[in-house]
Amino acid sequence: MHSDFPNKLEGFSVPNGIEENVLAVLKRFVGWLDEFGGTSWDHQSFFAGPIGSRAKSLYYRHELLGTAAVAPMVLCEAFLPSARRLFHRPTRFPIADAHYAMGFWYLYGAVGDPEYLEKAAAYLDVLKDTRCPGFEEYCWGYPFDWVTRNGTISRQTPLITTTPYAYEAFLLGYELCGREEWHQVLASTARHAFADIKEFKLSDDSATCSYTPFDGGGVINAAAYRAFLLTSASKLLAEGSYLEAGQRNLNFVLDAQNPNGSWYYAVDGVRDFVDHFHTCFVMKALAKIHRLTGHERCLGALAKGVEYYVTHLFDADGLPKPFSRAPRLTTYKRELYDCAECINLCLLLKDRFPQLEQTLATVVGSIMSGWVKSDGSFRSRQLLVGWDNVPMHRWAQSQMFRSLAFFVSTARSAAAVRHSGSRASAERLPIAPAVHTV
Repeated sequence: MHSDFPNKLEGFSVPNGIEENVLAVLKRFVGWLDEFGGTSWDHQSFFAGPIGSRAKSLYYRHELLGTAAVAPMVLCEAFLPSARRLFHRPTRFPIADAHYAMGFWYLYGAVGDPEYLEKAAAYLDVLKDTRCPGFEEYCWGYPFDWVTRNGTISRQTPLITTTPYAYEAFLLGYELCGREEWHQVLASTARHAFADIKEFKLSDDSATCSYTPFDGGGVINAAAYRAFLLTSASKLLAEGSYLEAGQRNLNFVLDAQNPNGSWYYAVDGVRDFVDHFHTCFVMKALAKIHRLTGHERCLGALAKGVEYYVTHLFDADGLPKPFSRAPRLTTYKRELYDCAECINLCLLLKDRFPQLEQTLATVVGSIMSGWVKSDGSFRSRQLLVGWDNVPMHRWAQSQMFRSLAFFVSTARSAAAVRHSGSRASAERLPIAPAVHTV
């Protein structure tokens, strides 16, 4: 089995009523999503258009002049989030479509409504249409020019931090429905991750990887993503070379862990910040690899990582905080993306680290009580003053939808295991019967 699912479900339980509350919120969200559509503004909208991108590029070249250039966008982000519409247009994001597809697979598994099955399959159709053009294999990136410290990544450049989400969305669909065309997409995506994403050996058994097919290595979560994708694909496709390459990336990630249990964003000596959701990205990859392979070093790294995570990346209220080591001034208090990834990570690890059970309950409860808007969507950020209520599919409406759907699916599968007295229901994604035509 390859999809996101804890190894042990028998002990998983939720406070009375919260599962039904979460399901009700998800159903309202689906209604909002149907009406709102597939495009949205984004966290990067301030810097995706010509004005913002030039200002950001100047910031990386000349800090003093660049700070003055980006200041209006930063102030808008902090105090007038709706001003995004002045800088860029609503856009469709493959990474969000992948999360929505996974969320609908989980919802179908939880309640068996064929409408959710159809919606998930429709998102996979969109992903097939929005793959990066100009590449032989299936791969995905961003639909805007992304200005970074190391230069501008052109739109529709494949990203190893986006492609694995599409891989997982097709994997969940294939496990549920068995459609051969999705298996072919999975095989193609694995070939891309193996051959097009470059590997940079550090030793005989350790290697970092590129973020795109065209750059150097050193970003830790990028290597973690590739390690998971190739490890999963090696099992699915019986391809030993994928496992070997994934193992080299995994060893790099394990070796890059700091003595205190944290991971920097990169090992370049510059991007040495530690933030919430990138920490989650690394640990969830390790959690999945450990489940697939039983790799002991993964478990040890996770133990150190969880200790750091719960100690340094939560505030006094037990809620996710953006940074433990920040790269710059932070203009917001809490982030929907952090909460979504926290829920996901807790679900993946709570069977191995029971201390995450209380974290999970606290964060889900906070989302239910303070982050759900009257139209059914979620707030995007809690600012230092007020809220950013602009709904952004990539940041992080889709991630929260997927995490809460995973929460409900996990809870219902655990209940089915307890009721039946066997582990059979824990061995596949859905409670609903498998359907091989969509």
